[in-house]
Amino acid sequence: MRRLCVFCGSASGARPAYAAAAHALADSLARRGMGLVYGGGSVGIMGILADAALARGVPVDGVIPRHLDEREIGHKSLTRLHVVESMHERKALMADLSDGFLSLPGGIGTMEELFEVYTWGQLGLHKKPVALLDTEGYYAPLVQFLDHTVTEGFLRPEHRAFLLSGAEVDPLLDAMIAWQPPRVAKWMEPGQT
Repeated sequence: MRRLCVFCGSASGARPAYAAAAHALADSLARRGMGLVYGGGSVGIMGILADAALARGVPVDGVIPRHLDEREIGHKSLTRLHVVESMHERKALMADLSDGFLSLPGGIGTMEELFEVYTWGQLGLHKKPVALLDTEGYYAPLVQFLDHTVTEGFLRPEHRAFLLSGAEVDPLLDAMIAWQPPRVAKWMEPGQT
């Protein structure tokens, strides 16, 4: 894994642990010689992560839609800032630039980005690891819900296995690097059981 795409909040959140997790991730990326791809913002956890990575010599690619960049939210000190025309272009370029996806705490935008790449993996559109950094149990209710979707028959166990999670940065990155796509049964045609 050469470059990691990180989805995270444009707010800082209620706990100092969220910023600390961004710093820990920047430390790990620097030690591993990995680059960062993220949403290009200068505020919230996004800005904290980008600043921490840059301070440690990590190359940082930001991808931001023009309408957000024009509101002066775009980070102006990145290695590269890609300004695109839409959110769809943003997500596609972030995926193309990255070898894996990790979500730090964030809101509905973070969730939307996470679930899109998770779904792309399920559909076989990429074979890249997708993970949640579960800082202080932030993602525990989501992980529980996903397990519930398996129990209720809406998500196959092998598809659930596409999404990794962990509370510590280095073991989670190690798991992402070692990850292999699970074998997935072929999709059934309508009417098949």
